[in-house]
Amino acid sequence: MLRIHFTGVDLARVRMAGRPDALWETILSFHRLRDRRDARLFGDWRTETRSRLNSETRLLGALIPSRGYFPDFLTPAEGQYGWDVGLDALRGLEPERIRRELALLGTGARVGAAFGMPPGAGASDGADSAVPRRLRELMDDAEAHLPRLLAELRGYHRAAVAPYWTHIQAQIEAERAARGRALLDGGADELLASLPPMLRWRAPVLECDYPVDRDVRLCGRGLLLQPSFFCRRTAVTLHDPELPPVLVYPAAAQLVSAAAGSESIRPLEEQRQRTLGKLVGHTRSVVLRAIGDGATTSELARRAGVSLASASQHACVMREAGLVTTLRRGNAVLHTVTPLGAALLKGGAVAS
Repeated sequence: MLRIHFTGVDLARVRMAGRPDALWETILSFHRLRDRRDARLFGDWRTETRSRLNSETRLLGALIPSRGYFPDFLTPAEGQYGWDVGLDALRGLEPERIRRELALLGTGARVGAAFGMPPGAGASDGADSAVPRRLRELMDDAEAHLPRLLAELRGYHRAAVAPYWTHIQAQIEAERAARGRALLDGGADELLASLPPMLRWRAPVLECDYPVDRDVRLCGRGLLLQPSFFCRRTAVTLHDPELPPVLVYPAAAQLVSAAAGSESIRPLEEQRQRTLGKLVGHTRSVVLRAIGDGATTSELARRAGVSLASASQHACVMREAGLVTTLRRGNAVLHTVTPLGAALLKGGAVAS
């Protein structure tokens, strides 16, 4: 279990990420690609991604084991500001930090203990002998081999994440809307208490399902909550306690989609071709506009001047068309407009 300890100052400094983090999504999707679970949600995505992958990913495979530790430098804080900004941060990494974090991948005893593996698992006579050749090359000459890592990241992101970015944004926007309502209703306490069930707020400690027993003390630094589409089952945090605290957790809208048996995520152009034709008529345009920054079904009915049943039906059709995302919270549901729906309202292109 992971326990995150808050002070009063930390509660005042809890914040939600403003958008999906492109690097976290890319790294976590690499786990999903090698995982056979959740085939209903990720099955088509895995097939499509593998068919597009024509670039080298062996260095990424060595850096990102199927379970356990992966280097913190792969997910810099700058990634929350966009893909290019995150890559610039990776490009400017200090060689000493790269060597220090890569060494953890080769010290089986330390990493095994850190991630709950049996004593002696992965241990070797020396750290260097346990480090794969590709990682050793990166450790020995980061300046020469870092461009290869960046090229693999770009190629993989282009195949696995970029075609689905609008869908990912919609899920994170729905999550932000739900948590924003909780924050307005009851402050930071209500926000933390409203997080998905693998996260439990027992003030002043946030308990998280986690593969090892670990305590993180925020000590006045606050916490960035980063919802993620490709994060599954357990939250993720950085290994280095000195880095800015961040908790990456599964977006609730994604969990609801999986539980409801929703179909696998689709590329944007395919979504447009298959679904935009369903949106016709003045009433649905009014309903879509009435959702605004988020609305429950009863709020939507009142704003659009339609019956509760009619509002629910219109929201269902627009959800199937990819224009609206619906997130259940208790006995109510919260509807939010996706980037595709917002672009339709504005008469412009979908935001990137």
